[in-house]
Amino acid sequence: MNSAEAVRDAATRRHWHALPATEALNHHGVEPDHGLSDAEAAARLARHGPNRPTQQPGPAAWQRFLAQLREPLVLVLIGAGVVTALLGEWVDSSVIFGVVIVNAVIGYLQEGKAEAALAALARAVATEVTVVRGGKRQRMDAVHLVPGDVVWLAAGDKVPADLRILHGRQLRTVEAALTGEAAPIDKHHAELPPDTLLADRRNMAYAGTTVVAGQGHGLVIATADATETGRISGLIANAPEIATPLTRKMGEFAGLLLWVILGLAALTFAIGVLRGEGWVPMLMAAVALAVGAIPEGLPAAMSITLAIGVGRMAKRRAIIRHLPAVEALGSTTVICSDKTGTLTENAMTVTELWCAGSRVGVEGHGYVPEGRLSCGEPGPALRETVLAAALCNDAALHLESRRLPAREAASPADKVRHAGDPTEVALLVVARKAGLDDSTLRHLFPRRDELPFDSARQTMATLHDIEGQSMLYAKGAIEKILPACSALLASDGAELPLDAAGRALIAAAAADMAARGLRVLALARRRHTGDELSDAALEEGLVFLGLAAMMDPPRKQAIAAVRTCHAAGIAVKMITGDHAETARAIALQIGIIKDAGTTEVLTGRDLALLDDAALQDGAARVNVFARVEPEQKLRLVRALQARGEVVAMTGDGVNDAPALKQADIGIAMGLGGTDVAKEAAAMVLTDDNFATIEAAVEEGRGIYDNLVKFIAWTLPTNFGEGLVILAAIIAGLTLPITPLQILWINMTTAVLLGLPLAFEPAERGIMRRLPRAPGAPVLDGALVRRIVLVGVLMLAGSFGMFLLAIDRGQAMAEARTIAMNVFVAIEIVYLFSCRSLRLPVTAMSPFANPWVWVGAGLQALLQLAITYWSPLNLAFATSPITGRAWAEIGAIALVALCIVEIDKWLQNQGDHTHRRAPEHSV
Repeated sequence: MNSAEAVRDAATRRHWHALPATEALNHHGVEPDHGLSDAEAAARLARHGPNRPTQQPGPAAWQRFLAQLREPLVLVLIGAGVVTALLGEWVDSSVIFGVVIVNAVIGYLQEGKAEAALAALARAVATEVTVVRGGKRQRMDAVHLVPGDVVWLAAGDKVPADLRILHGRQLRTVEAALTGEAAPIDKHHAELPPDTLLADRRNMAYAGTTVVAGQGHGLVIATADATETGRISGLIANAPEIATPLTRKMGEFAGLLLWVILGLAALTFAIGVLRGEGWVPMLMAAVALAVGAIPEGLPAAMSITLAIGVGRMAKRRAIIRHLPAVEALGSTTVICSDKTGTLTENAMTVTELWCAGSRVGVEGHGYVPEGRLSCGEPGPALRETVLAAALCNDAALHLESRRLPAREAASPADKVRHAGDPTEVALLVVARKAGLDDSTLRHLFPRRDELPFDSARQTMATLHDIEGQSMLYAKGAIEKILPACSALLASDGAELPLDAAGRALIAAAAADMAARGLRVLALARRRHTGDELSDAALEEGLVFLGLAAMMDPPRKQAIAAVRTCHAAGIAVKMITGDHAETARAIALQIGIIKDAGTTEVLTGRDLALLDDAALQDGAARVNVFARVEPEQKLRLVRALQARGEVVAMTGDGVNDAPALKQADIGIAMGLGGTDVAKEAAAMVLTDDNFATIEAAVEEGRGIYDNLVKFIAWTLPTNFGEGLVILAAIIAGLTLPITPLQILWINMTTAVLLGLPLAFEPAERGIMRRLPRAPGAPVLDGALVRRIVLVGVLMLAGSFGMFLLAIDRGQAMAEARTIAMNVFVAIEIVYLFSCRSLRLPVTAMSPFANPWVWVGAGLQALLQLAITYWSPLNLAFATSPITGRAWAEIGAIALVALCIVEIDKWLQNQGDHTHRRAPEHSV
């Protein structure tokens, strides 16, 4: 075990949050006022290593290139190239190896991006810190921190290591990136029960989180890989690379095709030798069959089709980091989404106010002060409530005007800048919506004194000069403010005695807000004598003003996106570190659940009690998971995958990264997401919009459709070529097509005829289909039947025309040229049929994909060139043919098209797989 592992294990075994601060100090042998000596710090640095996560080296460039050559079908091509080279067929061998190299280069260029998650993690925690060393405070790079150091924190600092808080004054941190909870967390130094969840350990500050208020100092108890953030990096490093549905199915398909091709090649060789043919010609015939049966263009076509999908996705604000991720979205059956910053705005917003017995709704969301109050112009009581919210506040809100292009004139013209506690920023926003500007208020009513928010007092108070008299304004927890109130401000601004009935009414309103997942603050005032405030001023005599209820609101686009996902048969599950009631409320608003009263929510504590079998059942049954820790997110993703689901995981925080990498496709937020999450994900949304996933799923389904269309189009040619060679050997006849002519057909048609299918637009109703079954093969029975049918048609047409030409006394080169052109002619007409595998060719818009016409035209020109241009005649052993032969070739192609369309019509009579998907049960 290395030193980093030892530190990690030791930190895991010891519950630092359950120890008194003095015991933690004693364990590390340090005094808080003196800190470590420089010598002891150097010794610990040598023992524990620098405060940065261990970086895992990625594969070398040459390894990534060779990986492109390990595909089964590519290995067969390499073998064919070696055999032809040994037999002295240098032209054939050169063409085969050229195909192999082109495919490898394309794959290398598209996939040649090394993993950088751990490097991003190092950037996330690197920072300057204030540390006590030898009795002196000094600034130093956080990389030199060691367990036992005493670190001072202040508002705006990023926590450099895992700390046990020793002392704090109004110390508050935001841990959304680690735990998923958007609201700031009050910190204190008192010990907690050993089983306290990570998100509730208020006497700990964790590496990578941010201090938003107050100050304090803490003892470093873990650095580098031993921190909670470092432990997550270990989860990322240990998560296996997940094969996407496409790579899994193409691997299975390639393996099956490999054995079929080798079997047919061996059969061809054996039959020929048994018939008394020489082994060298028969070996070349077997190579010809192998080369003909292998879809050489498939790897390149797959990469290019996916690359085209990458370009389309970029236009729709999604950046693809790994090519198969485009298709994986189309296979998705479950989307597991983080809440904070993904389904929600990650911006606390006051959604309603309550004062003088009335509820007032607040429009708008986020920190942009746009929206109205449902009551219109605020009355005296509401105005005083909002005034208290703006004055008893340490946050700042600035609007920076900016010029916009004419095409964006309808967009908001102000860019919001804010600083301070998100809760207080939300109060400033609602004040502006009510018509009160906080900057003006602070100028008119300057602050004379304050009592900062304290975790024990749970209240903040400020003192102001209001129209010649001293006025105290307070905000805080309802259970602290309400008992200290003796009066209530009525709607007309009069102060009325607060009796038991009034207290019950206020408590009921607060309870109703809390039950809906809202965070509730109470606001109060009192006239004050003197220039200073004390805790005694908050113990009695307050006048209750009102309640402010806030939440991190759901994104409007997310609501529609979730609805679309359900219509497409995709389950959406929320996995968050936030509280259960908050998660339930957001899930209800977004549409993930339909009934908050009867819907089950599983918490991290619940998940910890479940074995793997029970977890799989819970993961499938439940749609909302709250207070979930990083390892549990990972377990949930694995549980769903164990049930055969194709899982997409969205998120933006450090805590999401392991699950993002484990999922079949990880989706990170580009604007608000951490670097760790982006590097662990396969796709990054540049607009942080959950709705973009809807577009990604649609694009993924379209890309997969186009890949299947290409496979269904190209395999009949390979199958037909193999049948022609096998039939010739069995019949003891000369090969109707040479190996070099087969390579010409395969490579030219794959580029000019096959690739245009990659530009085929998505078919109508694609988002009303059920997701593909995870275990479904690439080609279903109907498509296999069609491939065999078209292959037999190519065999019959080409072999028949070859024999007819020989019977007419035409030269061998001319007969082979006719047979080769039959193959290409059938491929051209079959291409138009493959634009949809279920709709008749007459039902498709003829020019929706103009590249099909361009490709068909260029292929026709190439066939004329190889038929009539003497240099190509010499290279490929072809010969000019008559107009009569062209007419017969065209007739055969049209007959083949009619037969394929009849088969398609017969299939559609009993095919119900493309009916509209029922809305997913939530």
